[in-house]
Amino acid sequence: QVQLVESGGGLGQPGGSLRLSCAASVFIFSSYVMSWYRQAPGKGRELVARISSTGRDINYADSVKGRFTISRDNAKNTVYLQMNSLKPEDTAVYYCNAKGKLLRSGAYEYDFWGQGIQATVSS
Repeated sequence: QVQLVESGGGLGQPGGSLRLSCAASVFIFSSYVMSWYRQAPGKGRELVARISSTGRDINYADSVKGRFTISRDNAKNTVYLQMNSLKPEDTAVYYCNAKGKLLRSGAYEYDFWGQGIQATVSS
């Protein structure tokens, strides 16, 4: 059973920083596309950032572009989300996601989720 465990959430100040980590209990971590999603109160789930298996292809939501940085350390089976210049609108539960083995249908054979971690931005 693959497990994704998020850590590093908590309370951040507007304009400040938080760093989220997601540790994966899978030995083929290096083959997975890793993403961070978030869900704010009263809103749907939003894709925040995505990083390819190699770390060479990265995408961000417009709302976080220029402020957040996703990275991965395949040797540690860990993906990170560095959140800088925090805004109150960044307050949400953040979820780590791992997708692997892209199929011809466009779906992924493997799709795993962490339990989520709260990040609150407030002065």
